[in-house]
Amino acid sequence: MAESDTQENSQRLPNRTKFFYGLTDMPIQVASLPVSAFIPNYYGADLGVSLAAVGTVWLFARLFDAVLDPLIGYASDRTETRWGRRRVWMVAAVPILMLSVYMIFFPAPPVTAAYLLFWMVIFWLGWTMLFIPYYAWAAELSADYHERSSIVGWRAGLGLAASVLSKLIPVLALIFFGLGGTPAVVAIIGIIMLVLLPVCVGLTVWQVPERTDAQPVSMPILKGMRIMMTNGPFKRLVIAFFFQFTGIAFATATIVFYIRGVLQEEEGSIIMLLVYFTASLCGVPFWVWLSKQWGKHKAWIASLMVYPAFSPLYLLLGPGDFYWMLPIAAITGFAGGSFSTLPHSMKADVIDLDTMRTGEDRAALFFAAWSFTLKIALSVGPWLSLSALALIGFDATPGAVNTPAQLLGLKMVFALSPPVFFIIAALFTFNYPVTEERHARMRGALERRRARRSERLQPSVDI
Repeated sequence: MAESDTQENSQRLPNRTKFFYGLTDMPIQVASLPVSAFIPNYYGADLGVSLAAVGTVWLFARLFDAVLDPLIGYASDRTETRWGRRRVWMVAAVPILMLSVYMIFFPAPPVTAAYLLFWMVIFWLGWTMLFIPYYAWAAELSADYHERSSIVGWRAGLGLAASVLSKLIPVLALIFFGLGGTPAVVAIIGIIMLVLLPVCVGLTVWQVPERTDAQPVSMPILKGMRIMMTNGPFKRLVIAFFFQFTGIAFATATIVFYIRGVLQEEEGSIIMLLVYFTASLCGVPFWVWLSKQWGKHKAWIASLMVYPAFSPLYLLLGPGDFYWMLPIAAITGFAGGSFSTLPHSMKADVIDLDTMRTGEDRAALFFAAWSFTLKIALSVGPWLSLSALALIGFDATPGAVNTPAQLLGLKMVFALSPPVFFIIAALFTFNYPVTEERHARMRGALERRRARRSERLQPSVDI
């Protein structure tokens, strides 16, 4: 057996460990799309908060919460308990998330923009406490280039499976019980989240061990962030990630309006999302496999370019064409299977470069910067899209009649704007430098450093 094969086998985790680690992504993925797609529509169209106000709430709630990201990441890296430095934060996040989910998904009308802002801030606080330590943990489970993709693939697969289930249940409720529309969908998904949060997080922290040989973090946070900004591959990756998720957030915030306004399908949004996320789930193993053949960044670029190729086809659809939308959603959804796997695996690799330079394992601080970027993207995307709809005068009120010009504007906002962001992301990823070969050299240097340190720490024996 070759030396590289031996090293890879030593880094492989049992599938059981990957499964239990991936469980916590289930409530994360169930929450992410409804909060971006259904909650703006629910509060803007069904609860009477203006679209401009909803967009502004999204922007300020995310910006406020983003300030907490580096603080929580830094604190998680420095946490030392008998249970580890990641799991304690995840457990503490659960009650905060459950309370905010209940208040956001089950409001007592009338509600105001201030109400939505307050509970969104609490929601993102809990989200940060869960998301950053949990995703940082993935980078510490294995040091192998391809095994990291496998770990993230398991996590993404379980998360997408839960997302599919959260869309399937409302579809079944619509078919068998006639429960349809945004309010019913929001209520059903809220119940699913309240059940999954304690169960999935509990099983993960119970069944998955944390590593015990992490390098202690002593560097001040500002100095550490300055060093982080000298990490060229990380900066390129995080910029590409920002544009990818801005495009996703832009499309997500307008998709329900497009289905309701252009296709005139009041209860079809959840069916479309079910198709999209089922296709994404099917795409995960393909993109993990392709990354082993082409390299992670080349496979990611290929997936990014699928959306600009097919999204403009939405311009061809009109009233009654809902089912013609589903093949387009399936194709772009299949490509989206890479979005939750490859860039997350790539960021674990650039953290190794930082460890080489600093001698410290600062995964959570890096994931905090990643989370900060994600939140900015998920703030800017809805703010831009909802502001664009407000600018063209689109009326989201149920039963409102929009002019042909307003509907054309909605179609252009939904179909043509997101591809621009994906193209920019692909350009930043082109010629990405951290390949499998370079990463192997980095890991070799780190292992030699660890071996030398271990030798120095061993007590001398007098003979």
